[in-house]
Amino acid sequence: MNWDEIRKEFETSKITLKALAEKYDIKIGTLKSRKSRQGWSRDPTKKDATKKKKVATLEPVIETDDLTDKQKMFCLYYIKYFNATKAYQKAYECDYKTAGSNGHRMLKNAEIIAEIKKLKAEQQHGLLLDAQAVLQKYIDIAFADITDFVDFGQREMPELDHNGDPRIDENGEEITYSYSYVNFKNSDEVDGTLITEVKKGKDGVSVKLADKMKALEFLSKYTDLLSENDKKRLQEEKLRMEISKLQNNDETSQESQVAKMLRKLAGDE
Repeated sequence: MNWDEIRKEFETSKITLKALAEKYDIKIGTLKSRKSRQGWSRDPTKKDATKKKKVATLEPVIETDDLTDKQKMFCLYYIKYFNATKAYQKAYECDYKTAGSNGHRMLKNAEIIAEIKKLKAEQQHGLLLDAQAVLQKYIDIAFADITDFVDFGQREMPELDHNGDPRIDENGEEITYSYSYVNFKNSDEVDGTLITEVKKGKDGVSVKLADKMKALEFLSKYTDLLSENDKKRLQEEKLRMEISKLQNNDETSQESQVAKMLRKLAGDE
């Protein structure tokens, strides 16, 4: 993927992010994340913003003297991500656990709340943009797929002899064996805003995604704001989640309920 070419096209044309994502067959969430991290802008005066401090890519600038520099950073990151934990982690450059404990406390500070409200009001499209951004984030979370973050499957490898050479069978063919693999994608290939935790333990690296069930519940309340395609995807995703819950039921009951759900999905009921 030639990200330099994609960025250049975005900054030098009027193409929308959605059209750009479709043209290069990229997930819209991945494209938005890349644009945010690298500070893509159609304003030529911000061309080298990514080479400066991170705060240089965050607009508008806070001029109040009632907040510390860290608190100002928190406000800027909060209206960028709509997530207190992530905003705190970015502003204070701390670990996730510390950010989780302190992030929401920041939202109890009256001066911080006032500044956040002011910043929102100064955004180009006001509250409508906020609502659209929040809705899109819930859509991204609800429809996230494990293949967005990892590659997995099976590969064939040649068996080697004691000299490290491939073993050959009686027909002169290489003897191979299959093995399963799981590979995490690089950070620049995924939408990091959908990941709430990454940790390394004795069993390897694990990744925790944002709560899919909560996102589905949220979208269920606002189906009138969804496109027809997203409404269909929402129904399919909810049915998949319901089917997965049936694994704890007895086999006969499970087969009956799954069959019923599949008929519902096909529109037969």
